[in-house]
Amino acid sequence: MTLLDLSGLSFGYSPAKPVLRDIDLAVAAGDNLGIVGESGSGKTTLLKLLLGLERPTVGRISFRGKPLDTSDRGFIRGFRRSVQAVFQDPYSSLDPRQKVFDIIAEPLRSLKVETDVAAAVAQALADVDLPADAAGRYPHEFSGGQRQRIAIARAIVAKPELIIADEVVSALDLTTRTRIIDLLRVLSPRITFVVVSHDISLVALLCQQLVVLEKGRIVEQGRTRDILAHPQHPYTQRLLASTPRMPALV
Repeated sequence: MTLLDLSGLSFGYSPAKPVLRDIDLAVAAGDNLGIVGESGSGKTTLLKLLLGLERPTVGRISFRGKPLDTSDRGFIRGFRRSVQAVFQDPYSSLDPRQKVFDIIAEPLRSLKVETDVAAAVAQALADVDLPADAAGRYPHEFSGGQRQRIAIARAIVAKPELIIADEVVSALDLTTRTRIIDLLRVLSPRITFVVVSHDISLVALLCQQLVVLEKGRIVEQGRTRDILAHPQHPYTQRLLASTPRMPALV
């Protein structure tokens, strides 16, 4: 089943400066997708489009076969529940004035999800391997890795189908990176991930599908294993050459 589908998509913040051109890609349920490229390749803009935060200049985006229409309040509420995001910096993505309970519960309240909020927050904390008493504390009481776990708990509490992870471990030290990647792999069988990163080794650990962006265009896409074993485009070859050691592939 296709969750997100982008067809003939182009986007520019001004007509004279296109950021993305001729993008065609699909995100299938259960098939994690990695989007890689250097700074300036268009990854962040593509993420905004996937989240419905920007509208394409040309082309279309659909979710479960329906146009991603941000003016349709009923549709967008379902979309926001089904598609959540985890961002790069665990230090700025959490409101320091709120306790962890309220941070994690926020999607349930804003989306008007009918559920036992306390039970849902407790389950989300357990899912990311944080103690129950974390709910009563503030973000500054936690390490960077623990804060990222809180951000992931917030993303999963409403039971989304898809999580878009933007450079989700780049601000963390190596040991913490490994733990967060392991957590995402544990969650992966029940949630589909789109991982936006400049780090091919991270994508190799999590994603079955790979898209390579260069200057706003897709230069290569397909099964991660195939692309990493036999990269066809010179840009992909250069990215791989700059990765010191590739991990075991998914």
